[in-house]
Amino acid sequence: MTDIFLSYNREDQRQAKLFADAFAAAGLSVWWDTALRSGEAYDEVTEAALRAAKAVVVLWSPRSVVSRWVRAEATIADRCKTLVPVTIEPCERPIMFELTQTADLSHWTGEPGDKVWAALLDDVRRYVGREAEPEEIAITMAEPLPRPTGERGSAPSLAVLPFTNRSQLAEDDILAEGMVEDLIAALAQGVFVRVLGGMATANLSRATISDPAALGRRLGVRYLLEGNVRRVASNLRVTTQLIEAESGEVLSTGRFDRPLDELAELQEDLVHEVAGSLDTQVMNLEVARVLKKPGDLTAWESAMRCLSYASHLDAASLAKGLEEGRRAVEIDPEYALGHAALANCSGVFYLLAFIEDPSQVKLIRRHIDRALELAPNDAFVLTYVGAALVYSGQLEESLRPLARAIAKMPGNGMAQFCYSAACSWLDRTKEAQKHGNLAVRLMPGSPMFWAVMAMQANTAIRLGCWEDALAWLDESLMLNPDGSIIRLQQAICYRHFGRHGDAQAAFERVCDDGWTLAQMELWFRRIMSNNAALEEHLESINALWAKADRSA
Repeated sequence: MTDIFLSYNREDQRQAKLFADAFAAAGLSVWWDTALRSGEAYDEVTEAALRAAKAVVVLWSPRSVVSRWVRAEATIADRCKTLVPVTIEPCERPIMFELTQTADLSHWTGEPGDKVWAALLDDVRRYVGREAEPEEIAITMAEPLPRPTGERGSAPSLAVLPFTNRSQLAEDDILAEGMVEDLIAALAQGVFVRVLGGMATANLSRATISDPAALGRRLGVRYLLEGNVRRVASNLRVTTQLIEAESGEVLSTGRFDRPLDELAELQEDLVHEVAGSLDTQVMNLEVARVLKKPGDLTAWESAMRCLSYASHLDAASLAKGLEEGRRAVEIDPEYALGHAALANCSGVFYLLAFIEDPSQVKLIRRHIDRALELAPNDAFVLTYVGAALVYSGQLEESLRPLARAIAKMPGNGMAQFCYSAACSWLDRTKEAQKHGNLAVRLMPGSPMFWAVMAMQANTAIRLGCWEDALAWLDESLMLNPDGSIIRLQQAICYRHFGRHGDAQAAFERVCDDGWTLAQMELWFRRIMSNNAALEEHLESINALWAKADRSA
């Protein structure tokens, strides 16, 4: 039995083929035939196919409304309760079908992400009784990755060594000890590192600490963190050194200052900032390490690769990221981190590839739900589940996992950034500013830092703070000179200030990158959703498009 009988006028054959191909691509069988349209009689084969079909899709146009064949097919379908009418060109439908709800696809040129098409496809599937099974986003790799093998693996381990009191004041001994205890507690909720408990290092001697390789072997850790506290004028300064245990090499340093007279109120804040900075530093080091590893990856390493590629936001990197995420899940299907990383990368692709397909959202949700089922209280999982929800447009729902991730580790810059993005796109600008400012402070070493500043610009535009928006965009563009996303917002800002030449130049750079007007409009509908000035921004986009030189 055929799923769909396609009823159309012969002069609409090209458009009918568009529908037939699209239905077939969606996994539905279609009966349609051009040869019988000029017949002198209503062929028995046609009538049998019409009555047997589970859904009869009638394409209304000025030609089909006057066709006795199409009218007859629509009448039989209506009697059989299988009629699914569609308008492919403005026309007056036969009076008996005027009250039948009809999908208007007169604008449609075959885009699978079109919302009206997606709704029609869902309606047809209900008639057919076949639920769509979402397919993984398909991107062809130049060199397919090897078949996944390996173990789950885990984040690298780190020991926080006793901090040194450089001030030589007795009261600062207590502060240094408390700093280590609080830092271990904060890092225990972190994303990219496993930290040893304080008892493992509390009584280490200076002689022991002076041999990092031996200490690393003794403690079974890859990294060591040294630190000291000292007073500098009216400030308390905390400095840190992240050391690779095996080589003794200092990999990164940090310096954090707070006013002494505010220390009681700001000590917890200081601890979270140190922990968040360290988490980012370890992530960058581990990503660099696993990207160099030729094979035999663990699921954890594949997940790290997935997250790294997803942060680059270009098609080639996203293709690699999706492959790595799938590999992590194939190595260990019960690994929550793998599902969270894959959901995050799929969400980024959904956002940047201008997809408007409910089946892809359903697929992203599958990985989100599985990750939460496996590890509902893991800060890593909560962060990247929240990110995936933001990227796929599920803004309100994203706030709950992100808030829980932030509660577990306030120094989690990625969670702060994603919470800021969700609030900005929901037009909750004060909350967006608060969390965005925290992300700026916590993520300066992150490959996503340019996106953090671009999001700050988005919030500033919503608030009408145009000068601030331009300043954020300039800084973002310095880190990501090829950022079309940045330049598109920059063009809107320039136009606001009457700098029409600069606006047009920035806009044409976006055009040169291959963006269509429809993509620009969709992008602004997403990043300026829920904002009263959306239509004004869309008018600006159309005005710039009208003047753009697109001859290249």
